[in-house]
Amino acid sequence: MSKNTAPIENENNLGTSIVLFVVMIVLFLGAIYSLSFLTLDNPWPMAVCLGLFALAFWIPQTILGRSDSAGEN
Repeated sequence: MSKNTAPIENENNLGTSIVLFVVMIVLFLGAIYSLSFLTLDNPWPMAVCLGLFALAFWIPQTILGRSDSAGEN
């Protein structure tokens, strides 16, 4: 092993990771909860579900940059 290797640095600390996880889980669970209001007469709960579900996956992968971090270390 080389002596010039730098230690692996985390992208953010534990507190930030927990907060981000909680926010994304709330979006995801909100999407599931909105389905309880779905009826054949009211399509809006499905629209809310799809929107929240998409945000719960899109925000971490694009805005937070987690989709391309697998090969960094």
